[in-house]
Amino acid sequence: MMTVIHSKTQIQITSRPVRRRSGTRRQPETVRSMFGLNMGKKTVEKRLEKKQELLTSLQGLGRGLKASDEDKERINSLAKDLERINPTKNVLGPELSAKWKLEYTTSDSILGTKRPPFLRPFGDIFQTIRAEKLEARNQETWPFFNAVEATLEPVNSSKVNVKFDTFYIGSIIPIKAPDSARGGLTVTYLDDTLRISRGNKGNLFILSR
Repeated sequence: MMTVIHSKTQIQITSRPVRRRSGTRRQPETVRSMFGLNMGKKTVEKRLEKKQELLTSLQGLGRGLKASDEDKERINSLAKDLERINPTKNVLGPELSAKWKLEYTTSDSILGTKRPPFLRPFGDIFQTIRAEKLEARNQETWPFFNAVEATLEPVNSSKVNVKFDTFYIGSIIPIKAPDSARGGLTVTYLDDTLRISRGNKGNLFILSR
């Protein structure tokens, strides 16, 4: 109890001790767990683990040219695992714009499986996408440096129709593409260094930047 004196009036004020609630105080980690905020961290860890497993599986496969049926099945399964936890909602947005390097594909036409070995591309193959302009360019390097430019037409939030406009022999001689030179591509996974896409003919494409 304490006494406060104001002029000629004396007032007595009784102060009671503050009672603290019994029990253990919830720690920040416990609170975050209650609201499921730790699930994001676990998903990121799982995604990075699956991503590394996929990239490791691609080593020595020559972009898919040397892949056995067992290799293709395993890689397709790993790609599906990543597709289920795709971290990018707007896969056709600005994050898509980049010069992407082809790491793996099941496309026979790109791998040149029906061509003699000396006519297949030996060097890296790149795909440059300018999402804001709806343009794309596929570029072989050594030894032929062939290329093709295409226009993209969004179909939905992850799929585009592809219209090939001009082929380039040795990146120098332009050849207008026939109107029938069309395709489709769905971006199924996208992060800051890896992209997975699937073509309208069922082919799988895995690219890095």
